[in-house]
Amino acid sequence: MGCCCVIITAIAVIILLKLVNKIRKLFKIPAVPYLEETWWGPRDKSEEDDSIKSFTIKISDEVIEDLQHRLKKARPFVPPLEAIQQQYGLNTNLLNKIVDFWRTEYNWKERETFLNKFPQFVVSVQGLRLHYIHVKPANPEGRKVLPLLLLHGWPGSIREFYEIIPLLTTPRPGCNFVFEVIAPSLPGYGFSEAAVRPGLGAVQAAVLFKNLMKRLGFAKYYIQGGDWGAVIIHHMGTLFPEQILGLHSNMCSVNSLKSNIKLFFYSFWPTLLVAQEHVHKIYPRLAKLANLVLESGYMHLQATKPDTVGVALNDSPVGLAAYIIEKFITWTNPAWKELEDGGLTKKYTYTALLDNVMIYWITNSITTSMRLYAETMSAAQRKLQVDRIPVTVPTGAARFTYDLMYSPTALLKEKFQNIVHVSDYDAGHFAAFEEPKILSDDIFTAVEKMELFHKNQHSS
Repeated sequence: MGCCCVIITAIAVIILLKLVNKIRKLFKIPAVPYLEETWWGPRDKSEEDDSIKSFTIKISDEVIEDLQHRLKKARPFVPPLEAIQQQYGLNTNLLNKIVDFWRTEYNWKERETFLNKFPQFVVSVQGLRLHYIHVKPANPEGRKVLPLLLLHGWPGSIREFYEIIPLLTTPRPGCNFVFEVIAPSLPGYGFSEAAVRPGLGAVQAAVLFKNLMKRLGFAKYYIQGGDWGAVIIHHMGTLFPEQILGLHSNMCSVNSLKSNIKLFFYSFWPTLLVAQEHVHKIYPRLAKLANLVLESGYMHLQATKPDTVGVALNDSPVGLAAYIIEKFITWTNPAWKELEDGGLTKKYTYTALLDNVMIYWITNSITTSMRLYAETMSAAQRKLQVDRIPVTVPTGAARFTYDLMYSPTALLKEKFQNIVHVSDYDAGHFAAFEEPKILSDDIFTAVEKMELFHKNQHSS
């Protein structure tokens, strides 16, 4: 009997030690991984032209005529259910109005001229011809010119930045700096080439954009992004702190095991974690998680079968518009699901929304854009554990009430160890597109604090 007790105790101790070791590994900060600079393009390295070339958007009449034909010949839509607005997705009565506007009022030639208003270029980086907008301040008037890399997400595009770029590149009274903006299309989005081999996730995109900035001659620079752009700049801040002067994110979030455990325990005493006016943004947890599940069905689809859904969206401009524009309702304000018009014209115009859809349509890039989900959520990408490594560069976070995720400042500080600026606004996910003035003001404010951070670092 005594011998059995000893054996059982020994087994229990071994199991306990293994469990403790497993838990320690879960909370241990991993090392920065070694990342190869993969050649992603279709051409041989020896044949690649790496010169910077001017770029102009110019789409043939045949492409636009084909689009018009498809819009006119679209099959009748299935009517929505009684008393349902946008709760089941984009209401087909609303879609009819959008498609009618697209077919009869939207003028591509005028919009093409608009989209060409900023200087644009293409350059090969790791075998991919990346497209980017590059705008320098016209009259810096003795101010310091700070390079700023702007990154968009899905289902957005460079179109999101057309209203904010002039606000960032125009000198402001009382401010001793102004921005030089570099705004690329993500690989596989719009006018940037897509990878021809698997593996280009958000971490690899961070390497790609570091190399883009190096190719353009920038040794140090600021970075800003939302959605995938935010994920990528967070990785850039982790992997390349020597190059990054600071990052500003309008989707600054933490989703670690440790943070989720804390969110659960603080649910019993929420005001110990956040001020009373912010409690409703993260609690009750079950309601917030239920909403996240409700709004993330697309993510599971795109992370598992992007090419399948891509076939349907790439063949139907009406289907593509419905799939993309629906996100500008629920992600801007979830309450707009209850509105007949989806609230779209409260913050956007049909013209601007269709500009964004057109970029996907004319470039045949919806499938390749969605592959970013599959690559980033792959087992190989998760194994890198980059999102578990702290960011040490100075960080600014602009949080928006109706964004899909909200992280309290106390939890953000565990990931972003030098947060110098946090702000909160009543707006949604597409900050640059929806509220360019608010976001540009916040970027200036945050970078001013980051510049002071560097000044203090140098003087100490």
